[in-house]
Amino acid sequence: MPVQRIGQSIRLRREYVDEYIKIHSEVWPGVLKRIAGSNIHDYTIFYDKQSSILFATFKYTGTDFDADMKAMAEDEETQRWWKVTDKMQESLNEGATSSVDGGWWRALDEVFHVE
Repeated sequence: MPVQRIGQSIRLRREYVDEYIKIHSEVWPGVLKRIAGSNIHDYTIFYDKQSSILFATFKYTGTDFDADMKAMAEDEETQRWWKVTDKMQESLNEGATSSVDGGWWRALDEVFHVE
């Protein structure tokens, strides 16, 4: 299966900018292990100060995206991480309640790519 490039966005609450940046300089080892275990690679999060939007991009190299995301959502350390980060974010998806429930970050459509 070819590599899938994924793009996502979410709003960062302005009162948490410094804290969000700080914790992402020290991501918990178990969270990083789960990300890799869910076949996610080359994961980057960008921040737009003007709009307070976070943009995440990563490559998915697995064969069952839904199963890999389910494994991530069921991981206890990842759930603890999300409890910390979810309060700092505001979903752009109407009705979204948390990372654990899914649909927290808005999926974006790829419109251009060149290697």
